[in-house]
Amino acid sequence: MPGPARSSAMAVDDAPHANPAAPVLELDHVGMAFARPSGEPLPVLVDIDVTLRKGEILGLLGRSGSGKSTLLRVAAGLARPTSGRVLYRCAPLAGPAEGIAVVFQTFALYPWLTVLANVELGLDASGLPPAVVRERAMSAIEMTGLDGFESAFPRELSGGMRQRVGFARALVSGPKLLLMDEPFSALDVLTAETLRSDFLDLWTQRQTPIEAVLVVTHNIEEAVLMCDRIHVLGGHPGHIVATLNVPLSRPRNRLDPAFRAIVDTLYGILTARLAESASGSDAVRGAFGLRLPAVSSHRLVGFLDALAAATRDGHTELASMATSLMLKPDELFPIAAALHLLAFAELQERTIKLTAAGRMFAHAADSERKKLFREHVVQFVPLIAHIREVLDEREGHRAPRARFELELEDHLHRADAETTLRSAIDWGRYAGLFSYDDHTRTFGD
Repeated sequence: MPGPARSSAMAVDDAPHANPAAPVLELDHVGMAFARPSGEPLPVLVDIDVTLRKGEILGLLGRSGSGKSTLLRVAAGLARPTSGRVLYRCAPLAGPAEGIAVVFQTFALYPWLTVLANVELGLDASGLPPAVVRERAMSAIEMTGLDGFESAFPRELSGGMRQRVGFARALVSGPKLLLMDEPFSALDVLTAETLRSDFLDLWTQRQTPIEAVLVVTHNIEEAVLMCDRIHVLGGHPGHIVATLNVPLSRPRNRLDPAFRAIVDTLYGILTARLAESASGSDAVRGAFGLRLPAVSSHRLVGFLDALAAATRDGHTELASMATSLMLKPDELFPIAAALHLLAFAELQERTIKLTAAGRMFAHAADSERKKLFREHVVQFVPLIAHIREVLDEREGHRAPRARFELELEDHLHRADAETTLRSAIDWGRYAGLFSYDDHTRTFGD
């Protein structure tokens, strides 16, 4: 097994990229910030440097909240950065540009249009004659394995077929740069595998005019299967923490020791960042704006039980737990981060280990579990302790959700504030600290 992130040639690559091909996309010291309710900027991306060259598939890998999708929107010209610059084929990118196509996570099809009509929309602003539009759309449909379904409506198609329509619509314009935002994440495992393989066949056989691909993913194995290089993003705000080359020929074999070594290295980098992020919360334990992972208390309990049963000492590799529980990385990492935050488990490189409190929890009766959970959330989650304090101070022991939303949005981006409050409600309910009525949007005893 490889060691820590910087211990091998496959780990962080600080040397200039050896590929002499011309750059297709360049992000130069790109930053992005949104405004808090107070008007103060809230950084989402900082100092992003990316160069995507001709003939390359580049991956952006990171946990939810690391700014991957925002970065992709900047690269597409759909969002303007607050600092830095974006160059497409050596020219400044000031908005959506001809030659750039995007495949989104959701299918984004018009349900009242046929497959053919949905694909033709990719050329809606081209000004081409209708006959040429029809010819190009039919070619894209054939290329993506949709021939025979031209007259079908989206409701008649499976999820995989609908995403093929999304690919066809992106390819119909003959793009030079293809941007993909987690394009296979909404599909089941087998369908995603088939569609991913079909796309890579198109790429390796040069059946499209695409010169370069930027793909956003949270799936570690997907990144290694697809990409020539991988940027690992850390969050809050989003920044590049590591870059790995993937020097494997295609098609790639998941069971190849070299493939597994790169996967393990990426797990190590992401786990280290996860542990740093959760441990770094020690400095802000008393701060109000602590982000909470989006995971339910019952999922935490289930994972603790599985971890206690996995080995005699409650210590195992995260990748092994992901496989045994059939968890995707974006499901696994929030659970691990929450358990680390609550001091029920410790993250160490690529592994997770139960703490003494975690062992006590795993072997306790339900009433004792809730008591222990209550002690830990009050100690380690300032927001939950704050909600309980406000309720105690008020006559009637009730408080509106809006009060806490406004406080959170002074510290967190709105989406993070929403996720954090949702987790706080779930954890507080499980701990028996308060109730919450979603109809009246009110906390109480």
